[in-house]
Amino acid sequence: MSDLAWVPQSCALPTEERPLRVAEWDALFAERLTSLVRPEPLRLRLDLAGEPGVEEQVRDLVARESGCCSFFTFTTTPSKNSVVLDIAVDPAYEAVLDALAARTAAAGEQR
Repeated sequence: MSDLAWVPQSCALPTEERPLRVAEWDALFAERLTSLVRPEPLRLRLDLAGEPGVEEQVRDLVARESGCCSFFTFTTTPSKNSVVLDIAVDPAYEAVLDALAARTAAAGEQR
């Protein structure tokens, strides 16, 4: 899924930097995704395999993403063997969450 047309106009990340950020997310999901669930239409829950440094990596990426895409709400919850990442959006951004879920699942299948 190399097409970034699903990225909304409200994303403040410069266009030329978007492919690099998407690649960071894709790599995280390809390396760490153990499960993906959609408990509600406006929320996505990702379980990421944990080991030293993963929580910090996730928190760094989430902080940078929050800086340019304020329509996402991220909640990071570490546990002994994983990091749970909840991603929520307002109804206006449900299609963006749909696209992110599809992209996440595709990247996770590479694992």
